[in-house]
Amino acid sequence: QVQLVESGGGLVQAGGSLRLSCAASGVTISSYSMGWFRQAPGKERHFVAAISWNGGSTYYADSVKGRFTIYRDNAKNTVYLRMNSLKPEDTAVYYCGRQNTGNMYFVPSYDYWGQGTQVTVAS
Repeated sequence: QVQLVESGGGLVQAGGSLRLSCAASGVTISSYSMGWFRQAPGKERHFVAAISWNGGSTYYADSVKGRFTIYRDNAKNTVYLRMNSLKPEDTAVYYCGRQNTGNMYFVPSYDYWGQGTQVTVAS
């Protein structure tokens, strides 16, 4: 059974930090780019960050650049998102996905998704 499982979300004060994890089982991610997206209530899912298959290239939305870091450990079949200097506007459900085609910024480019983890940043 294919699963991507996110964890590490929670409630944090503005300025705080969290590390999200995305662990894959039943599917290989080591040969694929991986991405993190987020979705706030009543809004569409938006791109946050992506990383190439070997971790050599990373990409970020302008809103998180300089505060978030995406990295991966292919030996553990896991991708991470380190989030620093969190702001209330970062509040959302965060999803990881495996990119199998197309443009990394778009949801349809991903074939597997996790169930999401809630991040809430209090002001």
